Amino acid sequence: MSTTTFETATPGRALRIGLWAAQILIAFAFVGAGLVKLTTPIPQLAAMMPWAGQYSETFVRSIALVDLAGGIGILLPALTRILPRLTVLAALGCSVLQVIALAFHLSRGEAEVTPLNIVLLALSLFVLWGRNSTAPIAPRRF
Repeated sequence: MSTTTFETATPGRALRIGLWAAQILIAFAFVGAGLVKLTTPIPQLAAMMPWAGQYSETFVRSIALVDLAGGIGILLPALTRILPRLTVLAALGCSVLQVIALAFHLSRGEAEVTPLNIVLLALSLFVLWGRNSTAPIAPRRF
């Protein structure tokens, strides 16, 4: 049996780098958005995101916490190798959140903001696929 048979069983370096890059981009986007939504006064936030001024502050701040959880969860468990399976769940959560965000923005006639949602959805699905089956992170052994 040739060695190339065994080489295909392990994920390639490019795939692993791509997954880490996607995780970092998602974390940056979600943590950044979460912090902005959590710390910016609602009137100022509404100037940047009109929907934020049309819903309760509790709703807006709750979305901020969901964003933060997704951004932290997509990166930290894989990085520390402590419960790295949580990264897969975070990728699933980020994917679902982007589908909901797409529907929300389209229902409000805000199609111009959806390209970012589509990119984040694609990245989240890539991480979900990659970290779930192709290039999972092994848990740390204590």
